[in-house]
Amino acid sequence: MTATTTSIATNDASNGATGSHAAQHRKNAAQRTNRSDSPYQQRTAQKDNPTQLLIKQAVDYLMQQLEAGHSETLAAYLGAMARFHNYSFGNILQIARQRPTATRVAGFGTWKELGRFVKRGEKGIQILAPVVGYRRKDETEQETESKPQRILIGFRAVYVWDYAQTDGADLPELNHTISGDVGGNHDRLMDFLASHNIALEFNERIAPALGVSYGGKIALLPGQSKAEEFTTLVHETAHELLHKAERRTFTTATVRETEAEAVAFIVGQAVGLEMGNASSDYIQMYAGDATLLAESLEVIQRTASTILRAIRPEEAAAAERFAAAS
Repeated sequence: MTATTTSIATNDASNGATGSHAAQHRKNAAQRTNRSDSPYQQRTAQKDNPTQLLIKQAVDYLMQQLEAGHSETLAAYLGAMARFHNYSFGNILQIARQRPTATRVAGFGTWKELGRFVKRGEKGIQILAPVVGYRRKDETEQETESKPQRILIGFRAVYVWDYAQTDGADLPELNHTISGDVGGNHDRLMDFLASHNIALEFNERIAPALGVSYGGKIALLPGQSKAEEFTTLVHETAHELLHKAERRTFTTATVRETEAEAVAFIVGQAVGLEMGNASSDYIQMYAGDATLLAESLEVIQRTASTILRAIRPEEAAAAERFAAAS
C-alpha cells in the first residue's frame, strides 16, 4: 500500500490473499481528467491497427462479463497474465478470452517438434504474430557491409493450441506442483529493489498494514511468513513502479491498491504460490469505465512482467524462446 492509504489496509489471509489488502470494498468512483486523452479511446479510433482492435474486443468482452456478474472472468485474465507474462498484452487478453484455462500454448509445428500433436477437432486460439522485413539500403549504405535493418511490417493472424488440446510425449517442465516455498525469488527481488535504489526496512509501527510504500523506500511488518512477506514485498514494489509516476487517467486509492494486489497475485501465482481466487476483490478496478479498466490491466501486466523477468531471468529467457518458436 502507499503511505497515503495505510488506513484501508488489513491482513485478509482468510480468503487466500496476501500482502497489503483493502479492508472494505468501496465503490470505484474514478474520474477521468480528459476523456479524449485516454489511451484506450485513442486505440478504439485506430481501426486499421489489428493489435489495438483485439485489445478493444477483449476488454469489451470482459466488461460484458462483469456487467453480467461474472467477476471470475477478471480473475481468469489475471491468471493468464501470470502464465503468459512473456506474451504481448493483446495476445494475453486474446488467450484469456478464448481459452481461460490455457497453461502453455504453441503452434502446430512447435508441438510436433516437442513430440506432441494437436487432437482432432480442437479449435485453435487466434493470436497475432509480427511480420518482419528488411529496410532497403540507400545508395550510400550499399557501399558498406552493414547488415540490413529489420523492421516491423505488420501483423498476421496465427493459431496456437493449449497443452491440454494436444497429446503425445510428456513435458516434464509442466509438471509443477504449487507450494508455498518462495525459494531464491525473495533474494532476487531484494536485488531488484537495490538496483532501483529502493530501500527496505522492517518496522512494527506500520501495523496493522503489512507493508507501506513511501516512494523510494518500502517498510514491511516483521513476523510475516516467507510467502506472505514475499507477496507483500511484491505488492509494495508494484506501488513503487506503478504509482510514483504520472498516469493519463485519474485513479482512486482503491484502484491503486487493487492494481498492486493484482500484480502480487500474478507474480505469486507465477512462482508457484497458492494465491487463492479473490475475484471479488479485483472487480474494484471496474466501475463501468472501459478506459480505466483497460489502462489498469495493461499497467498490471507490464509491471508483473518486469518483476518476473528480474526474479526469474532463466525461466523468462526459456519462455521467450518457446513463445518465439510458437
